[in-house]
Order: sequence, then C-alpha cells, then structure tokens
Amino acid sequence: MKVNKYYWVAGALLATSAFAQNKSVSTTKTQTTSKPAVSETWVADLKDGRYKNPVIHADYSDPDVCRVGEDYYMTASSFDAIPGLPVLHSKDLVNWTLIGHALPRQVPIEHFEKTQHGNGVWAPAIRFHEGEFYIYYPDPDFGIYVMKARNAAGPWGEPVLVEGGKGLIDPCPLWDDDGQVYLVHGWAGSRAGIKSVITVKKMNAEGTKVLDAGALVYDGHKVDPTVEGPKFYKRNGYYYIFAPAGGVATGWQIVLRSKNVYGPYERKVVMAEGKSGINGPHQGAWVTTSPVNGQSEDWFLHFQDKNEYGRVVHLQPMKWVNDWPVIGTDPDGDGIGDPVLTYTKPLTSKKHPIATPPESDEFDGPALGKQWQWQANPKGTWAMSAAGFLRLYSYKTADNAKNLWDVPNVLLQKFPAEEFTVTTRLRFTPNANLTNEKTGLVIMGQSYAGIYLRSGKNKTELVYAVCSKASDGKPESTRVLAEFKPETDLYLRVKVNKGGKCEFGFSEDDTNFKMTGELFQAEVGRWIGAKMGLFCTRETQTNDSGYADYDWFRVTK
Repeated sequence: MKVNKYYWVAGALLATSAFAQNKSVSTTKTQTTSKPAVSETWVADLKDGRYKNPVIHADYSDPDVCRVGEDYYMTASSFDAIPGLPVLHSKDLVNWTLIGHALPRQVPIEHFEKTQHGNGVWAPAIRFHEGEFYIYYPDPDFGIYVMKARNAAGPWGEPVLVEGGKGLIDPCPLWDDDGQVYLVHGWAGSRAGIKSVITVKKMNAEGTKVLDAGALVYDGHKVDPTVEGPKFYKRNGYYYIFAPAGGVATGWQIVLRSKNVYGPYERKVVMAEGKSGINGPHQGAWVTTSPVNGQSEDWFLHFQDKNEYGRVVHLQPMKWVNDWPVIGTDPDGDGIGDPVLTYTKPLTSKKHPIATPPESDEFDGPALGKQWQWQANPKGTWAMSAAGFLRLYSYKTADNAKNLWDVPNVLLQKFPAEEFTVTTRLRFTPNANLTNEKTGLVIMGQSYAGIYLRSGKNKTELVYAVCSKASDGKPESTRVLAEFKPETDLYLRVKVNKGGKCEFGFSEDDTNFKMTGELFQAEVGRWIGAKMGLFCTRETQTNDSGYADYDWFRVTK
C-alpha cells in the first residue's frame, strides 16, 4: 500500500491510497444522487405485479407512514441509535429508499453521549400538515417531542418538547375539521407505573404544546393487555384509534371508533395471526393511495417481531366494511383479517423501479451511507470519510466499560435478510506507542461476537471474540487466529445463516477464506434486532491514536 497523501479541497478531506486506486475520487459523488440501492439478499417486489412480505426485511420498528401526493414517507423507532428517526420514501409502498434521518443528535446531548440501550426514541408518528412534515416521538424518560421540516429528507428543526414527563409514549397528532388539535398517546409501565391505557389531550394550534391533562379514552387491562402505539385518524365522522395489543411478539391489531373525540369508543379486533404464521401482526399505519382513474386503495404497514432479525415491515391490503377496517384477507368472513405473505402491489399511475434500503458501502463519497448508526451521539474524532475509504480512529473506551456493549463508537447497521454474507477490506495502522488497540467486524446484540485485529509490541494479532451476556457486563472470551505484521491488508467476513447463526472468517486475498469453524447465535439487542458493523478502540488516553482504513463493506448473498 502506498503512503496516504492528504489535501483539502472545498472543506473536504480527500485522500489517495491503494484503497482509492481504480475508484472515483469525485467530491460531488454522494449516495443521494446515485441510483436507488437494490439488495442482493432481499427484494420484496416480485417483478410480476405482486410483492412478498416483509416489504422491508430489516428492523424498522414501530413504522408509521403518511402520503403526500403520490409519495409515501415512513419513519420508525430508533431507540439509542444515532442518527435517529430514519425517514424512508416510496412511490408504491413496496420499494423503499432511506432518504435521511430527522435526528442527527439525540437530546439531552450529554445524556446520550453514553450508550443508552433500549432508551431514546420509541414509536414515532409522521404527518404532513399545511406544507410541513411533523414527526412526534417519545422518549420514555423525558417526554414527547415534535420536529418539523419542509422537506422530508431534511433539514429537520430541533426537537421541541411538547410535554415533559416519564412514561409518555407512542404519540400521534390529529388536526380536526374544526381547527382543534389533539394528541393521543400510551403509557410505559416501566416509567409511569401504569400501562395498557390510552389518553387523548388537546394541543395548541402549532402542535407544539399540550394544553391539558387529557382524558382516558380506553383501558385495555381486561381484553387488550399492553395496548399501546395508538395512531389517530378521522373518517366519515368517526374518530379512529388504531392500536396494537397483546404484546410485541404475540399480539393483535385493534381499532377503536367513536363519534366523539373523547369517546366512548367501540372496540374491534381487525387483524390477528390466524393461520398465516406471521406472529404478532400489529402496530403501524393506515394509508390511502393517491387516486388512479378515480380509484384509491387502503393499505396498512405494520411490523412482525422476528427475534434476532428485529421488527420487520409488512404491507397488508385493507378494506372498509360498515365503517370498520379489515386488514389482510378475511377468508372466514369474521371481520378479523389474516396477514398475507404475497399480494398484488398497490395501485399506482405508473411502474416504479425496484429499490431497497442501502446495505453495502464502497466508502466512495465524503459521507457515510445512510444505513450506518452509532451506539450514542458521535464525536468527530471517531471516523472520517475520505474519497475511497473510511478511516476509523481508535477511541478510548470508558474505564467502566466491560465490553463493546458499553462502547459508543461502534458503527452498526441492521440485518437485511435471513441469510447474507458480509465482507470488508481493511488495513490497520496502530499507534506504535500503544498496545491493545482493536478494530474489526462485529455482530452486535445482548451477546456479541467479532473478528478483529489487536495491536501488540511489533505485532498484530487476529482475534476471534465471543461475549456471552454482554449486556450483563460479562467479559469477552478470545482466541488468537493468526498473527500479521502491522499494515497488512486483510479481508474479514461473517456469514449469517438462517436463524441468525453466524460464522466468521478471514482472508489475505479475498478468495481463500479461513473460517473459524464455530457458529455464534446472534441475539437481539434492547428492543431491537442484532446488528452488524465495525469498531476501533483503545484502552489508553494519549495525544494521538492509531487508525483503521476500511476500503469497503459489502453485503452479498
């Protein structure tokens, strides 16, 4: 590898290296201007006028959707991952592109500079009202926030606290015909000491402040335990609250309706697992398509909990029967829909290209791909994108960090399918005055495994590490696989098999891979699926660090 040479152009750090050879080094190339990403591992569009579920086989938990003209916009929970509040775009509800994130830093800033697994952004709602996009999101420890933007891709305004307090979750606004503005939300028992109830409150005209204590509109303790995630709509003079109940992995979808915003509300189950094999189908968004030749259709997007794969996104047909929705298909005519695995695509004015959220990253542009998220609010010294590669600088782990679960500078993305392979090329340049700098590839969850390079005196060891019960503070167990000279080009790989069974390996030529021969069972994180990604750490604070250059990160079959 040639010595890297740096120079500044128009405020961007550019670099030439062996990694950049045979690559474009254009400073104008970004992932937002390139063709839509198309996954090698999961495409929902069957190319024959039908689609298969899930439409997104990735952990976009608690999805909500709104339509603006012929465009659909989705957001989802992001918990402690940053950037947070992903924003996705589609023209047909099947092919989705990740266009940005509404939340570049999570507030309070200092609080979220440390890992906060399972905290942060819970189930949000996205709406478009009078020329502006709104995202309402709850932080169960701080309250309900709203963010606004003229363009869904951003920039988004700073979060505004609509109502402070603990245990306020899953908000959704409603602008009524008479100018009144309402907010519906649920309660988190872990913070509020009560759950399974839904509250409606008034807001100011700007939708930025709650004006009263609100009213109880539904108590699900008897028949709908853990009712939460409400979404607010109005149709044909009825107020509708769509809400999941029964638990994440085992629940069902209910709908409440009333002629009065405060009730009393009638209740009906509108979708359940039935004979579909799709567990816990619930929590999502009703959307009506843009008319085509005077005809519109109704659809419902929701999640399914798939353990280590996270909460993946499904699309269901929906119809109205006697002013009640039926979601999915209803073969026995009982008014409770069964979710579908395949179905005819939604009606559109024209065909649209296949698109999926991005997975692979060639690191060709001046910014990371939009699929990447950190485990906490990032610092500028953790990583720097250059033209042709990504440079991760080693960052000191906190003294009380037991393992990578506690490390904020772990760069991760979601699992994209049941089976896939990840390969990355890197060169590690450790600080000659330090030992125990580490960098490599990891499958992250409450237990994790990884393959990484570890610096020593005049040597670099390749290590396979497993950390069982990492979330409980347990240490890694490690095994040295090989030894290399510093600054050796290496290829690291993990093959994820069905059921989340992972095997790691390495190569010096990207052709002949030596696998560890051990299978690691991927595990969920805190309210999320397992993730895959990169890290670079050290144990000592000095005035400089080593670094790792990652040429590319590829997700293949």
